[in-house]
Amino acid sequence: MIKVRARAGESVQAMVKRFKKMCEKEGLIRDMKRNSYYEKPSEKNRRRRRKAQRMAQMGTRRR
Repeated sequence: MIKVRARAGESVQAMVKRFKKMCEKEGLIRDMKRNSYYEKPSEKNRRRRRKAQRMAQMGTRRR
């Protein structure tokens, strides 16, 4: 659970901006978008395999 406490002299807009950054860093927005519609298990597996392939390619490029 993300909590934002007001700093001394901080405006509400600055607090909201910090909250949004924290949500983005935690990946909450991405998860909400992904869960907003049903995804078939085969599509999930396909997406995970593609991600694994991209990560493997990135690992071999850096070396």
